[in-house]
Amino acid sequence: MAERERGPEQGREQEHVRVAVIGSGFGGLGAAVRLRREGITDFVVLERAGAVGGTWRDNSYPGCACDVPSHLYSFSFAPNPDWPRTFSGQEHIWDYLERVADTFRLRPHIRLNTEVTRMRWDAERLRWEIETGNGSLTADVVVSATGPLSDPKTPDIPGIDTFPGKVFHSARWDHDYDLRGKRVAMVGTGASAIQIVPEIQKQVGRLTLFQRTPPWVMPRADRAITGVERWLHKQLPFTTQARRGILWGIRELQVQAFTKRPNELGMIEQIAKRNMARAIKDPALRAKLTPTYRIGCKRILLSNAYYPALAKPNVDVVASGLSEVRGNTVVAADGTETEVDAIIFGTGFHVTDMPIADRVIGEEGLTLMETWKDGMNALRGATAAGFPNWMTIIGPNTGLGNSSMILMIESQLNYMADYLRQLDVLGGRAALAARPDAVRVWNDRVQQRMKRTVWNTGGCNSWYLDENGVNTTVWPGTTTEFRAATRRVDLSEYEVLREPKPATALTVVDGATSGTGKGKGGSKKVEAGA
Repeated sequence: MAERERGPEQGREQEHVRVAVIGSGFGGLGAAVRLRREGITDFVVLERAGAVGGTWRDNSYPGCACDVPSHLYSFSFAPNPDWPRTFSGQEHIWDYLERVADTFRLRPHIRLNTEVTRMRWDAERLRWEIETGNGSLTADVVVSATGPLSDPKTPDIPGIDTFPGKVFHSARWDHDYDLRGKRVAMVGTGASAIQIVPEIQKQVGRLTLFQRTPPWVMPRADRAITGVERWLHKQLPFTTQARRGILWGIRELQVQAFTKRPNELGMIEQIAKRNMARAIKDPALRAKLTPTYRIGCKRILLSNAYYPALAKPNVDVVASGLSEVRGNTVVAADGTETEVDAIIFGTGFHVTDMPIADRVIGEEGLTLMETWKDGMNALRGATAAGFPNWMTIIGPNTGLGNSSMILMIESQLNYMADYLRQLDVLGGRAALAARPDAVRVWNDRVQQRMKRTVWNTGGCNSWYLDENGVNTTVWPGTTTEFRAATRRVDLSEYEVLREPKPATALTVVDGATSGTGKGKGGSKKVEAGA
């Protein structure tokens, strides 16, 4: 387990681990399981909250559920034959992650209520100095698994600070606040909002939905998984694997339409329009809710209850974003004014500007945020130039538009495992630093493929794009392609850093030389494989 060594400050002992994992959602717990499977037990998982679970712990809003089928939204190495529904709710997914932590005996490695405040690369000792709210430690390797859906994004609305009512974000739901009979403003129409609206519509006095851009909403083929099915999956595990394989295969076949032939998605739009027409009979409301961009450009949402809720008499749809708050009155960009008692923001997360990037300081003294000022980019979605022995899970261009992120996470865990194996093979104190040219080549290739995808050509402005309009979020290919690209670490894409040896001061003695063994220097770069 963790070792103790003398720290630089006043000779105190400082904890050192081989690997520090940041976050305990799917990425962090998956990394912990993979480390144990690789025989590595000298690691910690640093979690800022009081429980594991990541986004599935934080998002406890009414109606919260996954839009990926349950048997595909779970680890391949930890199948769950007992999922209660084809699309599971938040409580079931959170419970699954808690069981993963217990089943694989991860609890001794997990440190709850331990938020990382800074990580700095020590070029002299080839390790990361990590500061947390509960003290400091060092690590040879850092695996950042904070995830892109961890820090809520709330727009800066003039007057919001003086609003006398209740304000909260969907990812920080206030369960103590009673919505019954209240006048509520719901801001946003993303994946969270379309699940929240049908639930709170039943209890609020009046609900006003502020919609900047209408989403495409498809029917949700959700149902309870029968007792017979669950019994079969428990008795014959291969049936669970087969079910997962079929779900995966269907989505792999769909990728071509998103990445190469967006025009083929027109048929899907017709299904979505029929889904709307069944519930929305008012032509004016239907016009407000009909998107003008190609389906798939923004995330396709699944719901059977969203449109029926919007058709209820206590719901108003304002086809404009919220622009100002004046006392109890909320004002839309089109001038619409509404008096409300509560404002709920369903406005997403800091995806292309993750706050953790401002806490990571690399070998040049720059933060990851500064390094990524012109856009996120990482080699194979994992490692960034200037940040040796640091990698991220669900990094740049690893997101998916139609399948399960668990597939991408497991591919990145393969890459992480081989990265650590390569360090073992190199031996001694060593680090791997992604070559800037390798990062550039990889990123250029990804962005070239991105040009013809629906996310770039569909005519929308989505959260997939950064402030420069570059898609730094989504993977423009199949999960099979990504798994092949991350199966092994290519050492030619890295520089090997070695701990500097003391420089030798030479003196001449009778024509010969002798060394004093004094001197210092920064880390030495050698060609990979040297």
